[in-house]
Amino acid sequence: MVAWLCRDKKVKHSKVAEGVEAAMTDKKYVSVDPQLCEPCYPPIIQSGGRYALKFSVNSDKNILEFGAIVVCLGVRYKNYCSNICRTFLVNPTDAMQKKYDFLLTVYDKLLDKLKGGRRLSAVYEEVVAYVAEQHKDLVDKLTKSFGFCTGIEFRESCLVLGPKSTGRLAAGQVYNISVGLADLGSDTKGASKYALFIGDTVLINEDGPATLLTGGSKKKLKNVAVFLKEEEDGEEEEEEEEVKETPEMIGRGRRNAIIDSKLRQEQSSEEKRKQHQKELAVAMNEAAKERLASLKGKSGDVKVRKSNVSYKSASYIPREPAVVNLKLYVDRKYETLILPIYGLPVPFHISMIKNISQALEGDYTYLRINFFHPGASIGRGEVTFPNPDAIFVKEITYRNSNKKEPGELQAPSFNLNEAFRLIKEVQKKFKTREAEEKEKENLVKQDTLVISNNKSNPKLKDLCIRPNIVQKRINGTLEAHTNGFRYTSVRGDKVDILYNNIKNAFFQPCDGEMIILLHFHLKHAIMFGKKKHLDVQFYTEVGEITTDLGKHQHMHDRDDLSAEQAERELRHRLTSAFKSFTEKVETLSKNQVEFDTPFRELGFPGAPFRSTVSLQPTSGCLVNLTEWPPFVIVLEEVELVHFERVQFHLKNFDMVFVFKDYTRKTSMINAVPMNMLDHVKEWLNSCDIRYSEGIQSLNWPKVMKAIVDDPDGFFEQGGWSFLDPDSDEEDAADEDEEEDEAYNPSDASEEIGSDASDSEDYSDEASEDYSDASGDDSEAEAGSSEESGKDWSDLEREAAEEDRNLNYEEFDDRNKKKSGSSKSSSLKSPMKSHKSSSHKSSQKSPHKSSQKSPHKSSHKSSHKSSHKSPHKSSHKSPSKDKKRSRDDSRDRGRDKKKSRAKVILSQDAKSSDAAATCHDLLKPASSASGLRPEFSGFGIIGKNQKLTELRRWSKTQQERSFSTRKEGS
Repeated sequence: MVAWLCRDKKVKHSKVAEGVEAAMTDKKYVSVDPQLCEPCYPPIIQSGGRYALKFSVNSDKNILEFGAIVVCLGVRYKNYCSNICRTFLVNPTDAMQKKYDFLLTVYDKLLDKLKGGRRLSAVYEEVVAYVAEQHKDLVDKLTKSFGFCTGIEFRESCLVLGPKSTGRLAAGQVYNISVGLADLGSDTKGASKYALFIGDTVLINEDGPATLLTGGSKKKLKNVAVFLKEEEDGEEEEEEEEVKETPEMIGRGRRNAIIDSKLRQEQSSEEKRKQHQKELAVAMNEAAKERLASLKGKSGDVKVRKSNVSYKSASYIPREPAVVNLKLYVDRKYETLILPIYGLPVPFHISMIKNISQALEGDYTYLRINFFHPGASIGRGEVTFPNPDAIFVKEITYRNSNKKEPGELQAPSFNLNEAFRLIKEVQKKFKTREAEEKEKENLVKQDTLVISNNKSNPKLKDLCIRPNIVQKRINGTLEAHTNGFRYTSVRGDKVDILYNNIKNAFFQPCDGEMIILLHFHLKHAIMFGKKKHLDVQFYTEVGEITTDLGKHQHMHDRDDLSAEQAERELRHRLTSAFKSFTEKVETLSKNQVEFDTPFRELGFPGAPFRSTVSLQPTSGCLVNLTEWPPFVIVLEEVELVHFERVQFHLKNFDMVFVFKDYTRKTSMINAVPMNMLDHVKEWLNSCDIRYSEGIQSLNWPKVMKAIVDDPDGFFEQGGWSFLDPDSDEEDAADEDEEEDEAYNPSDASEEIGSDASDSEDYSDEASEDYSDASGDDSEAEAGSSEESGKDWSDLEREAAEEDRNLNYEEFDDRNKKKSGSSKSSSLKSPMKSHKSSSHKSSQKSPHKSSQKSPHKSSHKSSHKSSHKSPHKSSHKSPSKDKKRSRDDSRDRGRDKKKSRAKVILSQDAKSSDAAATCHDLLKPASSASGLRPEFSGFGIIGKNQKLTELRRWSKTQQERSFSTRKEGS
């Protein structure tokens, strides 16, 4: 019916009635044998201002309309009748809602009055008097009777709830009660008439109010009212009016106008979601400010644990022989260890003993006792010392002989052995009691369960409980009483759950699951199995959880087909039983407990604990109830949700739930698939929950501690806006703009021109770059060149110049002292040593394969060009050197991570050639005609170098070259 209304489909009342009557014989809608069901009367559907609140009318052929829709249905099952009446409200006005709520109170009043032994007319008069007291104008609108007794006959005419009935109610009778208000809305001008009608089948009890037998169909306003959006209809009407006003707009102009209006007015779902999130962010910060301001002056009561005292006075110390004889004595009654210290018995409470150890060495037994003291780890801040500045005993050791003297019954060490055993025993007992007291510390005292002896109490059998009462899983029965549930196991264990202690109740059917369950999320923890529990679950298995893979199976095997059919029937039967139980409990508790069912189609995978599970939203929570421990997040308690590790190259992201209580630990769901991000965002946005996202994981304990320490400062700085990625994107955009302005790439024509420049331009640049300058100037030029984006050849040249300026004086002095000759002789001597050492090193060098490398020819050609014909090379070498340096720089430029210059010796260069080349490299460039020396056998990969490494390397190479020269001479 709701689907027809939403689609605005025109359907007649009679057609709806026929569909309802056909559904009575369909197994899909009926949980019992449909062959045993038949209608007591044709279903009645009424709407559109034409109402007759009685069961003798028929559904007419008028169209189903919005407003109040009255539905009446009577079914006979196994020859016994039942009846139900409901009124569905579509887009009801405020006046309709108020009158419907008042009708519900009248209905509840009637149920309370139906008790065994009462006169029927008295019940009717009391209800009418209540209506006259509350709303006198509605007395005339009431129905003439409030129901009748039913059974094999649909209506017993002698037992009617009317003003003239003389009969009395009797326990065990079944009545069809119905209360209605007719001809409503007629007093208001322009309003159509409507009627409200509610009816159920009830069982009369002896003392208490009547029991609802058709309470499974809810009748609260939120369950029967349907609110449809009217904005779209209004917009369509406006568009139609605009089109009617301009009929001359035809053809292309009219089509363009419609397209433009759609493009300008319609927003994408993402934009609407972002806009809604901005509104939620502002509202959230304001609400958080007000909440923290109201809690500012309040401080929670801190419970101080009572310190343990062994004896109140010395008179309580026992006068045992062991104490008098100054031996170790364990007092079990007061949980105290008495130790002899300096000839006096000194008591220590067992809680002050950290640990004890016993050792046997030779003829003696040692007993070592360690005590708690200030500065030691006592636990998690549980024990505090009243006077920490006093002197404390950290440890004490006793020794006794294992030898038994003549005439002694026991060895002296027996006292230490006995004390060790008793201390361990008392320690274990004390720790167990302390753990139980700690568990019971924050328990809230529950009310006493009121047991109902009514045999018709809702009950479910063969249920298991989680967490287990004992280690082994046991079955039991769950029964609903007056103010709570009681679970009784087959062993006799009892667990009571009161209605007023249930925060959320869930019913998860067995569709797609191997268990069907009822789950209770409690306000205050309850104690059973020696532990506190906030979540209690009752479940039963459906089918086989494990399958024997070794069993031969065939798809057409009759046994398998029958087993599948039996499992389907079991699932259907269990679902019906659990659903009936929940409906009866809601009626019994007067909707104090309402069961919520997870929406399986809205679920998404995630890992709240160790394993990945299916997380399913409900109307007010996000839960996973199948796996244990359960995961329950109440959405009303959530402040915001933050998505972490949201990056496109990652497969998963994390969800962090921040609660409105900032002192509460945040909850996290890990490993949510990235393709579910939009789905989760849409769900949170529909629940009016603020969310944000980021690429990093935050240290939430520190974040929440900082907020709790200074909440005012946190909200003055923008509150939770620091989680928004918008501010980070703006900053990143500004940085990108600055980088784009700073970097101006050169044109391709300039690069081509620089490659085609003649040797004179290059020699001029080389002479300027290799001129004598201070180290500070060279560093400044190097920094500026890096910012201007020079190529690798320029960077190599500047690095070589900087190294030469820094090391020229040191190496020049060493060369003068060792050679003692002029500059011309110093140019020839390295060549001789180079030639003489090259032959010997070729015989002794372990790298034989390197002698045939192409670097050998490059060495010889470089030295010949640099020594024999310096003037000739000045015209030809610059362009070649420039091309070679550019080729080398391109090869070396592949490794962009290296940013420091470092001159390294090639592995396949000879030691003598390297020494001579290094000697030539470190010469002043002014002595040669401004030419750039060739670096064959070397690789320059950056700007700066470590001077200490270069000095150490050059020193070893020179020593090797001189030793080689001596051997050759």
